[in-house]
This record gives sequence, structure tokens and C-alpha cells, in this order.
Amino acid sequence: MDDSSEHICIGILAHVDAGKTTLSESLLYLSGKIRALGRVDHKNAYLDTYELERSRGITIFSKQAVFNLGDTQVTLLDTPGHVDFSTEMERTLQVLDYAILVISGTDGVQGHTRTLWSLLRRYRIPVFIFINKMDQEGTNREKLLCELKKHLDGACVAFDQEGEALHEELAMCEEAALEEYLENGALKEETIIRLIAKRNVYPCYFGSALKLYGVGEFMEGLEHYMRARAFISWENEKSRAVSGKSQKSFGAKVFKISRDTQGTRLTHLRVTQGTLKVKDILTQGLEAPEPWEEKVNQIRIYSGEKYEMVSEAKTGCVCAVTGLNHTYPGEGLGGEKASGTPVLEPVLNYRVCLPEGCDAHTMLKDLRQLEEEDPMLRIVWDEELGEIYAQLMGAVQIEILQSLVKERFHTEITFDTGNIVYKETIRNTVEGVGHFEPLRHYAEVHLLLEPGEPGSGVVLEADLSEDELDGNWQRLVLTHLAEREHRGILTGAAVTDIRITLIAGQAHPKHTEGGDFRQATYRAVRQGLMQADSILLEPYYEYCLELPSEMVGRAMTDIRKMCGEFEQPEIAGETALLRGKAPVATMRDYQIEVHSYSRGRGRLTCTFKGYEPCHNAQEIIEEKGYEPERDLENPTGSVFCAHGAGFVVPWNQVPEYMHIESVLEKKARQKNTESMVQQAGMKHGVAFSRTSFTQEEEKELEEIFIRTYGKIERRTSADSRYVPGGLEKKRHKKEEAVQEYLLVDGYNVIFAWNDLKELAKVNIDAARNKLMDILCNYQGFRRCVVILVFDAYKVDGYALEIQKYHNIHVVYTKEAETADQYIEKVVHQIGRKYHVTVVTSDSVEQVVTLGQGGTLISSREFKEEVELVRRLIREEYASRREAGKNYLFDHMDEKMAKQMEDVRLGRKDSIE
Repeated sequence: MDDSSEHICIGILAHVDAGKTTLSESLLYLSGKIRALGRVDHKNAYLDTYELERSRGITIFSKQAVFNLGDTQVTLLDTPGHVDFSTEMERTLQVLDYAILVISGTDGVQGHTRTLWSLLRRYRIPVFIFINKMDQEGTNREKLLCELKKHLDGACVAFDQEGEALHEELAMCEEAALEEYLENGALKEETIIRLIAKRNVYPCYFGSALKLYGVGEFMEGLEHYMRARAFISWENEKSRAVSGKSQKSFGAKVFKISRDTQGTRLTHLRVTQGTLKVKDILTQGLEAPEPWEEKVNQIRIYSGEKYEMVSEAKTGCVCAVTGLNHTYPGEGLGGEKASGTPVLEPVLNYRVCLPEGCDAHTMLKDLRQLEEEDPMLRIVWDEELGEIYAQLMGAVQIEILQSLVKERFHTEITFDTGNIVYKETIRNTVEGVGHFEPLRHYAEVHLLLEPGEPGSGVVLEADLSEDELDGNWQRLVLTHLAEREHRGILTGAAVTDIRITLIAGQAHPKHTEGGDFRQATYRAVRQGLMQADSILLEPYYEYCLELPSEMVGRAMTDIRKMCGEFEQPEIAGETALLRGKAPVATMRDYQIEVHSYSRGRGRLTCTFKGYEPCHNAQEIIEEKGYEPERDLENPTGSVFCAHGAGFVVPWNQVPEYMHIESVLEKKARQKNTESMVQQAGMKHGVAFSRTSFTQEEEKELEEIFIRTYGKIERRTSADSRYVPGGLEKKRHKKEEAVQEYLLVDGYNVIFAWNDLKELAKVNIDAARNKLMDILCNYQGFRRCVVILVFDAYKVDGYALEIQKYHNIHVVYTKEAETADQYIEKVVHQIGRKYHVTVVTSDSVEQVVTLGQGGTLISSREFKEEVELVRRLIREEYASRREAGKNYLFDHMDEKMAKQMEDVRLGRKDSIE
């Protein structure tokens, strides 16, 4: 058995009071890990190691125990069941091979159970289900099984059935399994194992953890159908493949930070690949913006309160490491990628009330330590008021936090009544620009801000080449984006459900420093938010209300008043079940009211559902009174430099000063051009698809050129180039002048020039003819060969046609051939030998042109060139007119001109 097959990590999850810790005790007892069963109510459970947990009878912190299941070593992670500590539970999911979901037989599927199921689905974890408390009166196996299939998944299968019945039900969960069953009349053990591992089947067992009823059979099922495997997080498989990381290199995922009784910082992690040894140097994982290196001092394998010191931890092992001071939950180490944003998060904000004489900054430091251990405990410092705020999940977490502060820091703190944690997002896509250029500093950043999926948090990306902005600067921008919460512009609440992409940036080779990009990045976010259509979000509860059926009408009326929603009530005898969602702001204290009007017979369970648009947004915005442009810590404008001094530009004027062209506007312009060309082509039956060209086609092309323009002279210098003001060439003294060729993509120019574009909307023929006349004037002045190319549309049979229009050549391409395809042929054929310049804004065509040795002018640059030629023509005309020059002489050959001059001067001898 290789290293990866020696360890399995199982997490045990449940709604509070479902009997999760009791089942953990039973598993450890039957495996021989502990000699006597502990009980939650006796305050001696093996995994309830904190006094707070024993006194409250709930699991607050995730704990681990190691035991053997046959030949496999199993690490069992016991997670909190109370809703207020859901974030602690969620962090353990990212390191699990399998999960055990415990459901109370007396309560069935509750609100938090469905939340857990959604999380297990999100993290793609195979699940074994244990329905507990089946020894109690009123439990019904068949009814519970139907409830599981209805509210969780139809693939929930009872594994206490006889062989044939079990195999028949399993076969219905997958097509391949059904074929195997129909062929053999049974399923192989490997097939069942695969079905479970792929989450196509969820084995269900019934029993009583307290009385050890059904637990032995459950353990046999775990041993029989679980297989240890090399732990590769589903979200990291692709990233490893792309990065080229070897599967044998080291990787680990951090899921928890804690401190032992001596105050030593512990990093709890699972080794996902390779082997971790004492004194190894660890680094941050894949895509880390600012990698660090730290040495491992100790490796501890915990089981309950006790731990064993080991010299190494192999793949699949869960351990605690000392010596690391920069780690955080969800972080990837080595070849592992960091986890995404957790689904669950705190929704209530409380002001921390300090006792008299307590220094606020000292307490802030202490609370930061607790925040490090639990990132979902959000500690916020209000510099202006000198106050500390804590974002929490609920009242139970408040009590626990008070106890932790008293136990660890010997201070008694209290909290105010609290308020809702609002968030903001955007409805549309914008480009935010940040510029920071005081004297001797420089940075410009362009960010694309797009609406994200609900619950996605803030997603950061970069989408530009390192030729545009060096990779180190790009990573620095992403670091600055991730290092803080960015405030919205409606109430100053944190933004969420937004995708921020770095799409452009610029640094100065001498004057740019790291801090410049921090300023430019922050300002780019704010400038983008000022443009966007912002939405205020508030947290919503998903509730499950159980109460006497005669009171369901009252409950429905209350929920409507609370701006909530509900599904069709489920009536079972004298009891009604009402499910739905409602704003946290309106429902947070509803449990007290339910208890009152139901005389203690009603029960309300609320779980965090996520953030949705606020039901009373305008009221909250007015109440907050936030003015984004007065928020000096989060400026919306940018700093530019002129005459040796920096000056501030308001956010709405930044586009007039920015140094990089708007990426969004550029793409929109290109898309509009392509769309209009496409429409013009479709109007005349032209297909826009790229094709490769054979040697015969290229030969045909060359023959067409020779037939049309005569033999093309080879160029003798490669120094031809386009510069503003005209087509110019550097030539040696004795170098013979070489004819210049100018290829113009007709429709591209028409739809890039506003005057032609407007004319084309009325009459495309008129726009075409006007462009031809413009190019005739241009050619007469520049003396280059002008070839104007249009997509095929007017020649019967769609054959290639080349016409002479005054002093230029006009090409109408053949059937199913676009102008850019034709131009590609020309550039490919003669671009390496002759002076060829292409006028186009087509991005693909630009690449081909430059790649084949041609020079390139965008349609807009060529517009400027044409305007310059017009001015030069007018100036020359004016100068000749002022000199009184006879223009007739310009068009005569040398002999005729001499004779006419003699006539003018009266030289009769010469005339005779």
C-alpha cells in the first residue's frame, strides 16, 4: 500500500442536538480508541476538550481523533453543529475525503441540515448518512427515508436492505450501474464503491448512537465502502495540470489556526501530496502574490486533548505544525492552491463595550489574535470614533467570545444590541481607472468590474500580457486588490459578488514604486464603482417554522409583514411546517414572538442563506448618509502631474486625463465595426470564415498581381516604415526608389470613419464611391500603388474582379472570401520582398500583417494621414496660385514644354 492509501479523513457534521458528538464517541469506543463512552450531558466527551464546550454541551471548535478502521488509519474531524459556529465547520470541508452527516430521527431534515448538504455538494464530498435517535418514540424509518429523498437527494439509499433489493435500487442511480445489474443480476463491490465516491449514491444507516444500536453496522459499511485515495482537491486538479507541478512535490491545505495552552501558534493542515518533515521550509502555494518561507519546528498528531510528536507526515495525514506565523485558514502551501471565499459569513455587527480603564488598542490587538484563529470573526476598528466592532453570527457566538476574552486576556467585555451587516454589489460592467502621479511617482491601473454570481464574493483576475505590464507589477496589483475590503458608494459597506479583472496598467522605468500601484489600484476600484449601477444587499435567513396547524395563518401574515417568502405549508395532522426565506433584519427576533403566540409549541430554525437585494434600500441609504466623495480614506479621484506638481482630478474627469486608452471602449468600437462589416457582408451573401491557402492559390494570386500591375520590382532595403505624416523609406544614396503598395480594407475604413459610417447607413454605394474618390486624391499626391479591397457583393457568380478606378485599383473578392483573407494572401505573398502597408483595425489582420513583414496603419491613423494630405494639397495649390504658375506646363513632356516656353518668350528661331 503506497503512502496515499494509508490515511482517510472523515468529517462528521450535523444540525445541533442531532447526536453528532455522541456518534463520534461511539465510533471511537467501538474502534478501541477509548475505553469508556463519554457523554455530552455528563461533560466527559472525548472530543469536547474546552470547558466552554462541556458547560454548554455544544461543540464550538473542530477537533480531531485518530483511530484504525481495519487496515486503514482514519482521522475523524468533529465539527460544530450550532449555526453560530458554521464557519468553523465549513473550513474543515476542504480537507475531507468523506463526510458523515448525522440526522436526528425525531426532527428529520432541518434548515441547517439543508445548508450542510449544499456545502457538501459545493465541495463535492462523498457522504454517508446516519439517522440517529431511532430508539425514541415517534420515529418512522420509511417516512424519514422519503424525507431524505425529497429534501436532500433521490440517491439516498438505505443500506440495511437485503442484497438483491439493495443492488436494484443502487442500479437505478447510474446508467452504467444499471447495465451491469441487468447483465449480471448484481453489482460488483468496486462499482458500489465508485458510486459512493462519485456522489451518485448516499448510503443511509439507521440507529442510536447513545445505545450503540446500528453503529457497528455503520462502521462495517464505512470500512467496506470507503477507499483511501491520494487527496487532490477537486478545485485544484486543473491548476496543477496547468502549472506543471509534479504530483510528487509537496502540497498542503491549512484549515485551522489555534493556540495550545502555552500560547504556541498551531497551524492545522492536511498534507495533500508528498511528505512533510520537521525542519522543512514551507512556502505559500500556487498563485500566491507575495510568497513567504518559514521552517517547521514540530509536527503534532492530535487525538482529543493529547498529541503525538512525529518526524514526518505523509500524504493524507492531518496534523498541527508549529513555527509558521503567516498562515491562515484556507491557505494552500507548496503545490496547493488557496480555497475560495467561504459561503457562510457573519451577518450582525456589534460594538465592543470595554470596561473602564481598558486600553482600546490593547484589546484590538488581543481580538486580532482571535480573528486570526477564526477569520469569520471580523474585527473592525473605527479610527474616527476610536471604537471596536465585531461582526458575528449570533447571540451564542457573543457569549462564547466573551468567555474566550475573559479566559485568555482576563478582561470582561460586553456588546451593544448590534445591527445588520450590509453589502454592496454592481449591476453592470464598467472600467475603473486609477492614476497616481505626484512628482517622481507613477502608476496607472485599469480594472474591469463585472457583476458576479450570488455568493461568489470578490473574484480577482488579470487579463493582459506581460508585454503591456510586467508580471511583478501585475501580481502586486492583485495583492493590493486582495489585501483589503473595498467599500461601496451607497453606504460604504463592503462590496461582494463582483469580479475584478486587471486589464491594463502602466509603470515608469524610473519613478514607479510599489506604493504607487497601491494608490492607483484603490482609486481604480472606487472610480469604477462611482460609474457603476450599485445595489445594496442585505443578509437573508432560510427558515423552517414548525407550529400548530391552526396558527399557520398567523405565521404567514407575520412573514409577509417581514418582507419574507414562504413555500406551500406542509400540514401533518395537528402540526404545520412552513419553509421559506426572509431578511435577517426583520426575522432576527421572531423566535421570541413565535414562542409567545404558540405558547411554547412553536419552533423556528434560521440559517444564513446569503445576500440578496435589500428590501428597504432607500431607507437604509438615507439612514447611513454616506458621501463617497467625502471619504478621504477611499478616494474616488486620481492624481496627475503637470508643470512639476501633482493635482487631483475628480473621478468623472479621469478619462480625459488617463494615459492608456479605455479597453472597454476599444473593444466596443472593434465589435461595432465587426458587426457592421458582418451585416454588410451578409447582405451580399459573403461568408466570413478564415481558410488556409494552398500553393496553387498563392501562385494564382501572384499571377493576378503581375497581370494587373505588371512585374513587381524587388525592394533593396528593409528600412521602409510608416511614420506620422506619411509613408517614408530610408534609402542609401544609390538605392533605386521602390514602388510603395498600400492595401486598404474598404469596409473596415468605412465603418471606422464617422462621416463614411453615417453615409453608409443611408447608402452603402455612396460611402464606397466617396472612399474611392478620397483614395484617388491620396494616390495622386503620394504616388503609391493603392489597392482598395471590398468583400464580394456585386459580381455575378462571385468571381474575383479587379477594376481600375481612375488611378487606383479596386478589388472585389471572390465567393466566400473576405477582404481580410484577400489582404492576408497579398501580404503573405509579397510582404517579405516589397514595401506593403495595410490600412485596417482588424486585430487578427494586424497580427498577420506584422508577422509577414508588412507595415500597419490603423483606420483611424490613416484618417489623420488623409487629412494631412488634403491640407498639403490645398497648401500647394495656394502657393502655386500665388506664384502665378501655369499648371499646363506640369502635364507636358520636356520637349513640348521647351517649345511652349520659346513661344511665350518669342524665340522664333527655336520655333522654326
